[in-house]
Amino acid sequence: MSTRHILLGLLVAGPRHGYDLKRRHDERFPEARPLAYGQVYQTLQRLVRDHLAEVDGTEADGGPERTRYRVTDEGRRELERWAGEIAPPAPFVANEIFAKVVVSILVAGDPAAYLREQRTAHMTRMRELTAVKSAPGARLPTVLSADYALTHLDADLRWMTTTAARLTTLTAEVDPA
Repeated sequence: MSTRHILLGLLVAGPRHGYDLKRRHDERFPEARPLAYGQVYQTLQRLVRDHLAEVDGTEADGGPERTRYRVTDEGRRELERWAGEIAPPAPFVANEIFAKVVVSILVAGDPAAYLREQRTAHMTRMRELTAVKSAPGARLPTVLSADYALTHLDADLRWMTTTAARLTTLTAEVDPA
């Protein structure tokens, strides 16, 4: 996910402070990792440096001074270009689960037990996400984000089942002995 482009997208609605951008990000992407304030302000500084955003002013409102940012015309063009870009499917997937299965074989561990425990963790997360999306009043961004995660977890589970069935062959090919 491109924090840079998401912040530009949030700025399209009008000038915002970093605090407001962080809050809006976390609302719009409810199942994503929340942004850290430091990441927001660092990204805003880069956007200004790259002429994609600019300072729109400051205000204090009786509290600490806050800087407002707005998207520039160049920023809008960059955002439109990025939003229209097709994300290429990854040619190879870096999969931590697969890496742990292989390392488990290499260290004479129990890859089947690891896969069972990982499956349990996936199932627990799937139940949590199902509850989140089924909660009364769940907003559509939350439901769609949960659906996306559930689809990926389901694919992982199918892969784990296939891998568990092939462990004997995988062990023979990976085992250095």
